[in-house]
Amino acid sequence: MPHYWLMKSEPDSYGWDDLVAEGEGTWDGVKNAQASNNMKAMNKGDQVFFYHSRTGLDVVGIMEVSEEHSPDVTTDPERWVVVKVKPVRKLGRPVTLKAMKQNPELKDLAIIRQTRLSVAPVTESEWKAILAMAGG
Repeated sequence: MPHYWLMKSEPDSYGWDDLVAEGEGTWDGVKNAQASNNMKAMNKGDQVFFYHSRTGLDVVGIMEVSEEHSPDVTTDPERWVVVKVKPVRKLGRPVTLKAMKQNPELKDLAIIRQTRLSVAPVTESEWKAILAMAGG
């Protein structure tokens, strides 16, 4: 059974369209211990929301972990890791952070409680609530 996650990226640096154009992306440059530990916990096949941070502030698509963690050679490979992801589908409509904050089902969502966390777990019920907000 897959686990669920949310990963943030600034769309002007690396957005949903960039991932789609590549077909498979390497999620690198994460320099936060908790976020890195979350990436280490990911398994191939896990489902991931792609969240546009800073500009947009919304969940825009679903990715799948296509390769489990390996050293991040763009930073400190002894300390940080990367995972590979593939796009699954764009959401029918983006789900904004404002809308997620207003949904009582998402009151414990990690990115609401820890706003600076760039890679966070999502429970199955939170996953379903966000999908419902996106139109299924």
